[in-house]
Amino acid sequence: MSPLDINLADLIARLDEELPDAGDLAHISEARLRAQTLSDLGDQLIDHYVSKAKRSGASWTEIGDAIGVSKQAAQQRHAPTPFERFTNLNRHGIVLAQEAARTHRHDSIGTEHLLLGLLGEPQGRAYETLVARAGSEQRVRDAVAEVLPPAGAKALRGHIAFREESKAAIEQARDAAAELGHDWVGTEHMLLGLIRVEGSPAAQILRELGFTPEGLRETVAARGER
Repeated sequence: MSPLDINLADLIARLDEELPDAGDLAHISEARLRAQTLSDLGDQLIDHYVSKAKRSGASWTEIGDAIGVSKQAAQQRHAPTPFERFTNLNRHGIVLAQEAARTHRHDSIGTEHLLLGLLGEPQGRAYETLVARAGSEQRVRDAVAEVLPPAGAKALRGHIAFREESKAAIEQARDAAAELGHDWVGTEHMLLGLIRVEGSPAAQILRELGFTPEGLRETVAARGER
């Protein structure tokens, strides 16, 4: 049994179950997308414990030794990132947003992908807030589907960049957390960040669902971290 209580057979069985009518080539494409997501999550797992070690006073030399790389390589790979104060659920939401863009063969991550990322984290405050207002997860997904750009010609490899509106939403999420006196940036703050970017697809969807920036801020202020 692996440390994660998951093995190759589990991954194969799940993919086959979700795509029962797909051909071998479609399975290859989907397997590559899932492998990228697993890799991204693995990087986040290491980043989490690197940050914890740094807060406890560990040096980059010690961290490099623990990872099995040089001090310089450890610093380059695991120095503080724009998502340092993001909760694990929120970081996972970012990974899922990238996966959504990759799955739809889009060459950039928009606010609509970030909204899909939040829907992929049912333990998050954002998910609870969205479903409570919309009545169902599917209603939100249907609204996102209406604004998604057409699929691209081919799947992309490697990193997918954020659109300017998405960068703005992430920055607004950080600002929202700071305004509320929170030392974390959770999925709930990301939801606030999305609605604050006027004219973006996600803001449009949230307003059509009945959210307002002011009302959403009050909801977030009344709840704890997730």
